[in-house]
Amino acid sequence: MGPLEWIIGSTIGISLTAWVGVLTLFFREELLDKVLLGLVALAAGSLLGGAFIHLLPRAIAEAGTADTLPLFLYLLGGFCLFYVLEQFLHWQHHHSASHERKPVSYLVLVSDTLHNFIDGLVIAGAFLVGTPLGVVTTLAIALHEIPQEIGDFGVLVYGGFERRRALVLNYATQSTVILGGIVGFWLNDVLTGLPVVLLPFAAGNFIYIASSDLIPEIKSEANVIRSTLYFLVFLVGIALMLGVRLLRGAIG
Repeated sequence: MGPLEWIIGSTIGISLTAWVGVLTLFFREELLDKVLLGLVALAAGSLLGGAFIHLLPRAIAEAGTADTLPLFLYLLGGFCLFYVLEQFLHWQHHHSASHERKPVSYLVLVSDTLHNFIDGLVIAGAFLVGTPLGVVTTLAIALHEIPQEIGDFGVLVYGGFERRRALVLNYATQSTVILGGIVGFWLNDVLTGLPVVLLPFAAGNFIYIASSDLIPEIKSEANVIRSTLYFLVFLVGIALMLGVRLLRGAIG
């Protein structure tokens, strides 16, 4: 197979991780309600771990320079844009007839779309260097996508989306990894410097969502035992991202 076939096959495989949330369709409504905040905690840890352990280090490596100030300015840009976007969504939320969905659910969809598109660019670049590197990169991305997709699905349901609709929307955002792979293959020479901008920008999105929306939700739990449990799940999300990074380093 040529690089394009590897890229398309790998990105399609990555997109299918979005369907991991289908397991929750077998949960009773009462049971799902009990685990939703746990999924929110997992998402918060995964997002922060993804930002600080995967996206920022990758952006610094892509930049290849000691001057990292532009990267952190892009990060702040991503953070501030999502602050403004959420304020706009809050305004729409309070002035519309329907108050069913929380703005954070839309923020997760937007940030996940951007993140998955970037992953597609990265996978394309890796396969254009060589098939072994492409396979390792795809494996690493798949491993960190699984816990994040579970968490994102939980956030969508917690934010007011019906489970089946949340699954479809989660897959729609995840499938942009395929588009990113194809764009990365055809425009590789043109887009050489794009990840240096998009990676820290996406990290800023992740940090904003986790710190502004998700962590306050789990902190609002009054029961000490449940609050401690949510914090442990939050740490599990970070640990999973770290584990994937270490595994990728060991393989690569």
